[in-house]
Amino acid sequence: MTRLYFNEVALRDGFQIEPNFIATDTKVALVDALSDCGYAKIEVTSFTSPKAIPMLRDADEVMGRIRRAPGVEYTVLVPNLRGAERALEARADELNLVMSTSETHNLANLRMPMAHSFAALTEVVRRVGNQAAINVSLSCAFGCPMEGDVPPASVLNWAARFADLGVRGLTICDTTGMAHPAQVSRMVDALQQRFAKLQLTLHFHNTRGMGLANVLAAVQGGITRLDGSLGGLGGCPYAPGASGNICSEDAIHMLDAMGHDTGVNLDQLLDVARQLPNIVGHDVPGQVAKAGRTRVLHPAPVDVAGLRERFAGAAG
Repeated sequence: MTRLYFNEVALRDGFQIEPNFIATDTKVALVDALSDCGYAKIEVTSFTSPKAIPMLRDADEVMGRIRRAPGVEYTVLVPNLRGAERALEARADELNLVMSTSETHNLANLRMPMAHSFAALTEVVRRVGNQAAINVSLSCAFGCPMEGDVPPASVLNWAARFADLGVRGLTICDTTGMAHPAQVSRMVDALQQRFAKLQLTLHFHNTRGMGLANVLAAVQGGITRLDGSLGGLGGCPYAPGASGNICSEDAIHMLDAMGHDTGVNLDQLLDVARQLPNIVGHDVPGQVAKAGRTRVLHPAPVDVAGLRERFAGAAG
């Protein structure tokens, strides 16, 4: 089967909404542990204002201290030109730029209209040039919790405008978990017809329990790059009651069981995932770290051997 590539986003997308600060040493150790698991990318942090996201106020130090494993790209989210300059100083492999495809969500989340976001991000792309790869994440591409449906044509139009700027990749985001598999299949087909030369990544949330179904629809449609969050951490403040991103280890376990090559050492990843509740101080949504892989068998109850003998004798 086609090789798949996973981007781990827990350290940015997951941690940014955690209420209690996670120590810099812990973040560095977690990045280093994940680097050994076989990820294609790890989104390490965000170069945003410390006042906006206090959890990530140590972005420069974290990026300066992580051990960079061969074959792993270390990507960071940047909201503006100043963030991009900091990211370049920190030697980020990739800069991830974000805007919404919903005007209301963009105003609520980024405090400006979409046109203003595009102008600001265009300036970032031109400033970065060839100093680092650029990826653009388009939020609410499958629906907005305040506006409702987002027209696919609008998503494709914004994607085309960024593609014309020369970005390397696009991440199409189901920011609040409103997507369903048929919708994903249609979007994937349209994206691949128009942007086959770009790195296309799908980013799903499990808000309504359809996260893994949407992952499967994307992969069956030909997508080879996916975001995931360790333990299923994350969420969106504009989707009340929303759960987080799809759980990396659950998605990788599903695809591994189906015969896909994700490049990830799942047993090693599960060892890391089982440390997460202690790191964040609460339970996390991920299931496979709790239940174990399907191939991990359990001993039969002690009375089963006797029952086997009894019924074998009766059959004889």
